[in-house]
Amino acid sequence: MAVMVTILLIILILMLIGAFPAWPYSRSWGYYPSGGVGLILLIVIILLLLRVI
Repeated sequence: MAVMVTILLIILILMLIGAFPAWPYSRSWGYYPSGGVGLILLIVIILLLLRVI
């Protein structure tokens, strides 16, 4: 159980770093990448609170 939570946290951190608009061509994407990561993070937090994972 703890291993799965650790893997999920690592994946979420990597997704947050990847959604950061650091390159010129990705600046026009707006909030779409980070909004998607935020939605996934919200779902994971809800699942953790409900003790599903």
